[in-house]
This record gives sequence, C-alpha cells and structure tokens, in this order.
Amino acid sequence: MSATKSARRRLVLASTAALGGAAIAAGAVGAAGAAGATRAKAPRAYVAVRTIHVVEHAITDTEVPTGGGKDVKGNILVFNNPVFDAADKKPVGHDEGFCTRIAPKEGIWECLWTTFLKQGQLTVQGPFYDTRNSVLSITGGTGRYRSSRGEMVLNSRNGGTKYDFIFRLS
Repeated sequence: MSATKSARRRLVLASTAALGGAAIAAGAVGAAGAAGATRAKAPRAYVAVRTIHVVEHAITDTEVPTGGGKDVKGNILVFNNPVFDAADKKPVGHDEGFCTRIAPKEGIWECLWTTFLKQGQLTVQGPFYDTRNSVLSITGGTGRYRSSRGEMVLNSRNGGTKYDFIFRLS
C-alpha cells in the first residue's frame, strides 16, 4: 500500500473512531439524563392567587331585541355600570360589556365584559344565569393585570341590582 493511501486510511479510521466515541458519549449522557429525569421529583404545583373584590351597580343594563321580541334567543344585553369597593362605599371604576341571550327558558346568557380599575383592566367571558350565581373566565388584562388569568365569581345582590365581582387572579 502506498504511503498516501495508508495515511488516508488512518485518517478515515481515526475520524470514524472519533465519531463513534462522540455518539457513545452522547448516548450515555442522554441515558443518564433520561434516568435522572425518571428519578427526579415532579415540581409541586403552586399558583399564587390574588383576589380583587368589587361591587357593580347594575343601573344601565338594557336588553336590545334582535327582531324576535323581548327575552328571546339572540337578544343582546348591553351595559356600562359603576363599580365600587368591596364595602360598596367608594367608586373604584366601571365596567362595560354585553351578553347574548342563549336559552331564555333556562335563563342563560353568554357574556363578555371589561372592568376598568385604577391599575388596569380585567376582561371576563362566560355564563350569566337569571336565577343563580356563576363563574366566568378571566381572559386577560392590562396595566398591573396584563398577565392575568383565573376566574371571576359573580354573585347577585339585592335582587340583581348589584353584583359582587370576585376576581381570583393566578
């Protein structure tokens, strides 16, 4: 064999050995990582919850018929109401939004609204029931609440003239 062919052969063998060694090392690291992953403890689920409680005064709620009369499927309820602190003493903002009548006989509306507070806005979406309380999803926010998610508990007060908005932010 010539010196050139012999040198090339040694180079190919050395390269193959190096690649094989790297592959073996990578496999060992991967296997160790996988083995370690199965032994590692799962992180504990922890969600910080911040609660904001305001009281809406439902003074502007207006049902807009969509052609079928009063309280029929598809009607829209629009509103822009003041909200007060949890003690219902001091004004702290307002809300604005709408609900679509989904099932009149069952008393179901589907709603979307934004509550405007000094430190930002919170937007919710979900059901409103004529005869019982509900829970809506917090779908976003602005300002201090820009990364907010969670739920809003909606409790009727005074026969539906006022509502507790209890935002549970996560």
